[in-house]
Amino acid sequence: MFFEYPKVLWLLAVPVLLIVHYLWLELGGRRPHVRVSSSSPWTVSGSSALAVLRHLPFVLRISAICLIVVALARPRSSSETEKIDTEGIDIVLAMDVSSSMLARDFEPDRISAAKNIAIEFIAQRPSDRMGIVVFAGESYTQCPLTTDRATLINLMKDVQTDLIEDGTAIGNGLATAVARMKDSNAKSRVVILLTDGVNNRGEIAPETAAELAKTFGVRVYTIGLGTNGEAPYPVMTAWGVELRNMPVEIDEDLLKRVAESTGGRYFRATDNTKLSEIYSEINRMEKVRTTVDSFPVYKELFGKYALWALICLLLEVLLRFIMRRMP
Repeated sequence: MFFEYPKVLWLLAVPVLLIVHYLWLELGGRRPHVRVSSSSPWTVSGSSALAVLRHLPFVLRISAICLIVVALARPRSSSETEKIDTEGIDIVLAMDVSSSMLARDFEPDRISAAKNIAIEFIAQRPSDRMGIVVFAGESYTQCPLTTDRATLINLMKDVQTDLIEDGTAIGNGLATAVARMKDSNAKSRVVILLTDGVNNRGEIAPETAAELAKTFGVRVYTIGLGTNGEAPYPVMTAWGVELRNMPVEIDEDLLKRVAESTGGRYFRATDNTKLSEIYSEINRMEKVRTTVDSFPVYKELFGKYALWALICLLLEVLLRFIMRRMP
């Protein structure tokens, strides 16, 4: 146990002073008195229970003050932080968020299907550090590598298609994902890159990003997302949004080269079921030992001290009430 505000404990000097003052009054201080001819009517053989009980309200009040001071100092307890060896790898999910991800050849659309299945994948790997990178005409890190599954899933849910300039910068997306892991000490590092188009933007060529991944020992799994042939795309017209069939263009040769050059694999997902199967297959990848920090869990203890203080005050009031009515 430790105190969040230890300086508050200096207030314990107050009950100490009250005790000293009380003892001075009882033992040597000036007390109210009256002269009588004889004290025999008030003399009782042995010790009087009332004489002992009359000190109890003061004891209860001092106890309540001490407990309140301790509660104000905010006592807490925590488990010790330690390193835990677990089975896992470092994984970054690099996801295409270009406008073409709104196509309806997946249920309800490509980006929603990709997010939902990725969330299932995240939940199935509790021992891994994972992160999220999104790209369109540009790329940025949605979530750095973390073991916090709740935060990771919430940030995945926040992924949208209109956050950055439109386009498909596969090279930039892969390079950003690799940059997230360049300082990683994990023995196995993986990027799962998902796209539904052809590289047409960005300052970094996909081949250059693949060489960068190979240099840092990052294995890249690429996923081409889209049905074969044509897919319905939402198009804004003067009469509202309409669905129009447009050809699906995925540079599969490029994605295969990127994956194979880094020791990974290329997959093609044509519907929700196939995409889920791909993630399940990746989920069966080999695992290596990694070290994860366990975070201390704090428990607030001030409540029980405040409760006991209240009990002491209530007992004091009850005891004084009883004593006033004793003969």
